[in-house]
Amino acid sequence: MELELGLSLLVQGLPAIAQIFTALQKERLARLKHQQAKEIQHFNPNVRRTAPQENLESQSWGFEWEKALQQQLAAYDRETQLKLASYQRETALQLPELQKVLNNWPLRLFPSQLLNTPNNTKPIIPLKILFSPPQVQFTTLKEVTQALPEVEQSLVQSLGDFLSQNYPLSSQERPTEFLGGAWESQQFHREASIKALFEMLKSEPTLILESEIVGDFINFRIAYWGFGQKNYCYKTIVSKLNYREIIYASAKRRALKWKETANRLLACGESLEEINRLGGDNSINLTILEKEERWQLHGIDSSELALDYKVNNKDFEALSQLLITCHCLVAGWVADAHHLVNYDVSPLLPKLLSHLLKNASDQQLVQEVMQTTILGYKDIFNALESERPLWIPELALKLAQSLADLPDKSWAKEQVDYSLNAWLKQHQVPQAEGASSLEAMQLTLTTEDQKYFENLQECFTTLGDEQALSQVNNLLRAVEDLKLKPKLESVSLVQFGDDQRIAQLETCLNVSENLIRKPLLKKVSLIHTINGHSGKAASIAVSFDGQIIASGSDDNTIKLWHLSTGELLHTLTGQSGRVLTIALSPDGQTLASSHKTTERSCINIWHLGTRDELPNSPRHTLPGHNKWIYSLAISRDGQFLVSGGHKIKIWHLGTGEALLTLAGHKQWVYAIAMTPDGQTFVSSGGDKTIKIWHLHTGELLRTLTGHSDWVRTVAISPDGQILASGSDDNTINLWDLGTGKLIRTLIGHTDWVLSLAISPDGQTLISGSRDSTVKLWHLGTGKLLQTLTGHKKWVYSLVVSPDGQTLASGSEDKTIKIWRSL
Repeated sequence: MELELGLSLLVQGLPAIAQIFTALQKERLARLKHQQAKEIQHFNPNVRRTAPQENLESQSWGFEWEKALQQQLAAYDRETQLKLASYQRETALQLPELQKVLNNWPLRLFPSQLLNTPNNTKPIIPLKILFSPPQVQFTTLKEVTQALPEVEQSLVQSLGDFLSQNYPLSSQERPTEFLGGAWESQQFHREASIKALFEMLKSEPTLILESEIVGDFINFRIAYWGFGQKNYCYKTIVSKLNYREIIYASAKRRALKWKETANRLLACGESLEEINRLGGDNSINLTILEKEERWQLHGIDSSELALDYKVNNKDFEALSQLLITCHCLVAGWVADAHHLVNYDVSPLLPKLLSHLLKNASDQQLVQEVMQTTILGYKDIFNALESERPLWIPELALKLAQSLADLPDKSWAKEQVDYSLNAWLKQHQVPQAEGASSLEAMQLTLTTEDQKYFENLQECFTTLGDEQALSQVNNLLRAVEDLKLKPKLESVSLVQFGDDQRIAQLETCLNVSENLIRKPLLKKVSLIHTINGHSGKAASIAVSFDGQIIASGSDDNTIKLWHLSTGELLHTLTGQSGRVLTIALSPDGQTLASSHKTTERSCINIWHLGTRDELPNSPRHTLPGHNKWIYSLAISRDGQFLVSGGHKIKIWHLGTGEALLTLAGHKQWVYAIAMTPDGQTFVSSGGDKTIKIWHLHTGELLRTLTGHSDWVRTVAISPDGQILASGSDDNTINLWDLGTGKLIRTLIGHTDWVLSLAISPDGQTLISGSRDSTVKLWHLGTGKLLQTLTGHKKWVYSLVVSPDGQTLASGSEDKTIKIWRSL
């Protein structure tokens, strides 16, 4: 109740802060307008004379030049104001009226201590934040006057913690310097002191948070000045907040809670006298509260009565919490606005609102606070539009990125739509009826758009908009194609005759055709089905020559088959229980298998040798894991084996020596894949993460998060650039293995994705699922090429032959199906 009362007043006051920055931006714009108009007018005729209208890149160059000019002018203004601030800082202490200023000086620190700070050499001068605490004088409650300093102390501590965690002085983007204990209350003379501070500190961007007590009410004001301002802004944000009402409300709540306890004591046979003695202040407050309720039933206005509720420190905590929330909200809002206007830094506060307002029970009021905060930022963006109109798409997208983490995604989506429409308008792109903004963007792309599209990609990823993310990824690929285009057309066509022009175009087309390779596994057909296991085909592997396929099963067997004919060549004996997974060395000479029984788990190492010398027992057994081993992988040089259970172990494959044990995952490790360079490997597990490790040192290099359920399978492209991951969330994520950045998400399976494989040419991704299907995808575009429906149950394992012509799939239906490229 107390927090809601304060927030409702704050909602009414927050727009005043936006008005401050809007007015300051108009003042700033007046300084730049003449110079900007002059530069752009000088530039535009040159563009019309030198840039061919039919050349989209030339038009884009002019657009980007004008856009860069607007940014340069803003940067020039900032640089000028920094120089001015430096000059003001040097001359402030030489003012002839210095003593008169100091007569109204409200700080414990002298001006020289504030002006001569090492932080003034930073490119971004920190926003100084000063705090004038409320001086509560509860004359009728002398017994709790000792609690009053605790309100100030708690407020200073909490506000300082909030700023140090989110806007620290060391920040490279949003630095603030909080001077919490600098205020000397006895020396504060309201606006006279604000004016004195401004005269001495006008070189330092400053925010003053002032709480004033008038009777039973608190008034919350702010003073602010930034770079190059001729005066300060001084505004009331919250007016007439009844602090006595807040404290009494807490006392009433305690009384009502005591009433329940008193009734239970009465039921136990305790006397009223004893109960009242035990209740202390709570009993007195309950008596007053019951009288107040009776009077209200008879139409008596209790606000006109001198009700003397007994309050204590707990009641002041309610007031303290309200003041903390209001001060943090306003400080964060002004810090955001200051750094947005002066340094183009996106707002942070929207991401913090949910935590700041977590104690508010009125969710409608919480929504109003959020909406008022967001509308204030939009007002500032609108003010910036006059200065840098060509930067509006980027500015609006920055706000969208700040809002994307909020539970209500509609605010972020609204800003994204505004950004996209502004982009289309500036590029003069018509939007066909029924077409989305992203589709319309394809009509006029340039390489300069890459950064904007990358920011869109990040925003849509946070919002979880898979359809829009896919469209943006297509736009980014189109931009990458444009980067190649100038190289293919490096000789200008105007330098040749018609025949040469045609020859040049034909060369370009031929090169382009060669760049677009046809996938080896674009379409496949079933050639035969292998029936030989009496349990599920849990894992399969193919030999380096593509002649033999190995399969491990729940029926406790490992079988070797001829890939082309499906003929059973050999069954390995001496196994140690159900086969969970197998792995073949690149030379096809060594096979590793993991087994489980009700009592133990182990890894068997088999030397396959030649077809005439296939083994009947393993060469050696590795017993190091205590729990089941779901994943195995052998390094490209055949020297190391990596196994995953509850932990990851790295073994020397030749000797069976355990080299390293890695404990990064919090649950089962379901998949392991080696990179082509043999330096790193990737693991995934039931903790929904993917981890990248250095093979030889065991160092964890990166952790990828993006799936919402267990990650069952991973695969790496032959060039080592792309990592694919399949999850129980029914999706496949494609990642840039070098940067860890999510490229796109493939959606098509209706159940868990259990297995993945990538063709040797790196063009096709194959996925197997609990929905009993196998799907073929174009790895570059994410396009679904084919869906195979031959299996009747879960598809646990996939493998592609080295020549890329044959696909094998193993299933819970106890079959292995062999598919051939068409």
